[in-house]
Amino acid sequence: MTRPVNARYQDPLDAVWMGAAARLGLRIERSSMAYATTDGRGTLHVAPPAELDQDDCLAQIVFHEICHALVEGPDSFHLPDWGLANDLDGTGSQQDTVREHACLRVQATLGRRYGLRKLLAPTTEFRSYYDALPVNPMDGPPDDPSIHLARKALGRAVRAPFAGVLHEALARTAYIHRVASAAAPAPSGTELPTLWQVAPPPPLHPTGHPLSEESGVTCRSCAWSFPDGAASRCRRTRTGKRAARIDLDWPACVLYEPALDCHQCAACCRDAYDLVPVGRRERAARLPVVESAGTQLRLRRMPQGWCAALAGPPYTCTIYPDRPRACRDFPVGGEACLEARRRVGLTV
Repeated sequence: MTRPVNARYQDPLDAVWMGAAARLGLRIERSSMAYATTDGRGTLHVAPPAELDQDDCLAQIVFHEICHALVEGPDSFHLPDWGLANDLDGTGSQQDTVREHACLRVQATLGRRYGLRKLLAPTTEFRSYYDALPVNPMDGPPDDPSIHLARKALGRAVRAPFAGVLHEALARTAYIHRVASAAAPAPSGTELPTLWQVAPPPPLHPTGHPLSEESGVTCRSCAWSFPDGAASRCRRTRTGKRAARIDLDWPACVLYEPALDCHQCAACCRDAYDLVPVGRRERAARLPVVESAGTQLRLRRMPQGWCAALAGPPYTCTIYPDRPRACRDFPVGGEACLEARRRVGLTV
């Protein structure tokens, strides 16, 4: 006796990341033509399961390719392999090594944010570079071009078409990771352990985020903690519409950032915002960095998006004593500051 089959099983992580790819306009096709390659017409070809390494999965491959798209920008969707050479010689060198390094910094940064840095690690020839990245994958020499590219990519991650898609896919993956790791049986005999076992999820902070791997850091020294009457709250976390209440002596979570230094940041004065109004009675109204926009006055922007009064780095305001009220009232560590840092890739 046979029964009708009206559904097929799909791996949960496959479902999550195929859905994320679809929302970004990418179709996933399993094909032996390459390990992973895009055709520039909306299709991402991924090798069938039998041709992948044992420690690889479709989720990691799709995530890695999306990180490439973040580095190269939305226009890269129309270019085969995001416009990259995608060819390796026998030494593992690559024409676009810097851009590959930027992609891996983005992958590690976003993965760390959800406790997935190990689970979704790449299995390419660049794995050693990925594994050698510091606790904060964006740390490194200030003249490293991969960091500059990665920050631009992280800024794109909070904008369309990526905003929301990556967060949901990574959050769902983190949930599956935690459940599967708790239930995974121990390997037997010479059997290889599973990724669930060798890349277990990190402990959680009371707010639900993974704990920071940095030693000695607490909520007290985090840039995003703030007083609320007798209580303390975290600007990075929410309980409903309100920032979550915290204990300042708790060990910090992965969202931890030390006290902000405006001279090293200036996100609000760079390309995070493009309009700073100036009142006609303000002293700044008479300065050459101000321009008319219809009946309104505003600070002029430079071609790269910076405020015309910004110099650096280190960043300084050339009209600081006469800066307009909009700048004077901008609170360091406030919601607008947080959003500005997200837009320029300084905060994830």
